[in-house]
Amino acid sequence: MEYGYKKGLLDGNITKNLLKMSLPTMLGFLFQSAYDLVDMMWIGKISSTAVAGVTIFATIFWLVDVLNSIIGTSSVSLISQYYGKNDMEKTSRVIEQTLTFKGLVAIIAGGIILILLRPLLEFFTKDQEVIKSALSYGYIRIFFLPIMFSSFTVNTAFRCIGDAKKPMMIMVIAAVLNVILDPIFIFEKVPYVNIPGLNLGVFGAALATVLSTMVAFGVGIYIFISGKTKVKIQVKNLLKLDKEMDKKLITIGLPSGFEILSRNLAAIMTLKFVTIYGTVAIATMGIGNKLFNFTFLPLLGLNMGASAIVGQCLGAEKIDRAKATAIRAVMVGVGCMSLVILISILFPQRIMDAFTDDQAVIETGILMIRVVAPSLIGVAVAMGLGCVFSGSGYNIPFLVSSLVARWGIQVPMLAIVTYRMHLPIIWVWSTYVLADVGEMIVLFIGYKRGKWEKKRV
Repeated sequence: MEYGYKKGLLDGNITKNLLKMSLPTMLGFLFQSAYDLVDMMWIGKISSTAVAGVTIFATIFWLVDVLNSIIGTSSVSLISQYYGKNDMEKTSRVIEQTLTFKGLVAIIAGGIILILLRPLLEFFTKDQEVIKSALSYGYIRIFFLPIMFSSFTVNTAFRCIGDAKKPMMIMVIAAVLNVILDPIFIFEKVPYVNIPGLNLGVFGAALATVLSTMVAFGVGIYIFISGKTKVKIQVKNLLKLDKEMDKKLITIGLPSGFEILSRNLAAIMTLKFVTIYGTVAIATMGIGNKLFNFTFLPLLGLNMGASAIVGQCLGAEKIDRAKATAIRAVMVGVGCMSLVILISILFPQRIMDAFTDDQAVIETGILMIRVVAPSLIGVAVAMGLGCVFSGSGYNIPFLVSSLVARWGIQVPMLAIVTYRMHLPIIWVWSTYVLADVGEMIVLFIGYKRGKWEKKRV
């Protein structure tokens, strides 16, 4: 049974296999991101100050995600390639060690960020109401960081062994629970139904997210431990570290981690530049980030599904099939983003109206949507080709592309258009487009050079 499923991924129709792996992942992320959008809508009904506070915290929180990405990227290559080789013992061991190692790293990272949170917030703003909102939202998110990291691992492990449906269902459960809890926790009276709420404000939004994540993790880990999936993990193995395996979990994904760090530091610098234009601009950036993260999810689903297939193909030494999978991922991604771009350009007013009643934020947001949306084509190409790097474990092109796009293009241009030339905010949005194009070009060059074809973990 297990071999037959894997054989389908390795030898069946490429498009069918890609969609079988990617569509459930897309749907799961879309449900999750739909919650993120709803969350921002509810927070927007509190105040623009609350939106700004959550936006600043989220930008800082991205720094912690570097560690999750390093270990997570390594685990994708290890799990999928061991599974492609039909080595079930090592497949189980990688999953167990990823859960344990991530949990330990999250505890350390959470402690550090708790100490630094207020100074980092004060770097971005002196508005005490904004800082208060960020702290109310942030402390509980940081406290439950180990659960968040581990929940990502559970979903990744399912995909890497060719089971994309279970993580989709887990993410749907979490998203639906989140949507139900959000207004109950945030408001004194739940909007539209007028039933009593807990009136916890932005803290309530964070609490809803934390509880939903805990439920999702509980469901996923139960499935693995109970043996109701292709690979079973042992609880006793979660209580010890494997130095050899942990070394691989750190080193394979290290370039990808530095890429995420580079991108997140650039995002922090971008936010710092945006603060020059005031709270309206910060709120707009927060809404814009949520919106484009939502549209980005089909590409992320494609990338994750394709990366698992590429890893299995390389484990089975089927390089041509790995190449074909990447090209097909690019084609599907460009098609999806073309539709997204069309909708974004035609209906920007309606999109912004859903997030806020602040007319100034709406006008600035419409401008951002119209400028940035076309760059999603470049992102689609980059994400499609990028599956060969995450699947093979050759992640250096990710780092190079980030350095070129963010620090070679975006940050210098931001400094020029804000501090040097004092140009309108449309020029800030334009730097996103140029950076995305630069990233696409670098990843295309990395793909064509073909070093990933010989990489094994």
